[in-house]
Amino acid sequence: MEIIFEDSDIVVAIKPPQILSQGDEKGRENAVDILKEMTGGDIFPVHRLDKGVGGVMVFAKTAKAAAELSRQVSDRTMEKTYLALLHGEIEAEKGRLEDLLFFDRGKNKSFVVKRERRGVKKALLDYECIEKGEGKSLVRVKLITGRTHQIRVQFSSRGYPLFGDRRYGAKDEEKDIALMSKEISFVHPRTKERMTFANDKKSRFF
Repeated sequence: MEIIFEDSDIVVAIKPPQILSQGDEKGRENAVDILKEMTGGDIFPVHRLDKGVGGVMVFAKTAKAAAELSRQVSDRTMEKTYLALLHGEIEAEKGRLEDLLFFDRGKNKSFVVKRERRGVKKALLDYECIEKGEGKSLVRVKLITGRTHQIRVQFSSRGYPLFGDRRYGAKDEEKDIALMSKEISFVHPRTKERMTFANDKKSRFF
């Protein structure tokens, strides 16, 4: 993993695709353990990316910093911007997608549903189409909420699955999902300075 910023409170790094954001019961390779080894100290996850998705993430180095960053995630003051490559040429150049999502833990899959009930959460995102043609669209996405698989299921439910995302309807043979955490912005937990970091690493999608 590439560390792009580090101080006594936080680490900002680029998570590669196919690496878990944090440890699981199977003990698989994950960003938290990698960063612990690289920094020689404690690492606390405060948000996550799906295993098949890469990009910029922030991690805390202390419990106090973790609590403050987690609060920013909860109250939506941590801003996250993504790039996604979609199958199909999206009609509206920009817009807001609003849905009710239900995450089925047994199937590890989110579904768009029509009415509120237990376990259903509102999902909001704004997007802007950067380029489209030849049956595909490149969009910049700003997440307003952070639901499981949110970007993937919201676009797929409208007929625009992400490249490589066979779980949500893609028919291609790409190994990775065409989704990247491009930029993250948050208030530093100690200095209270607004900080913004971008992922400038290239992939075959972007």
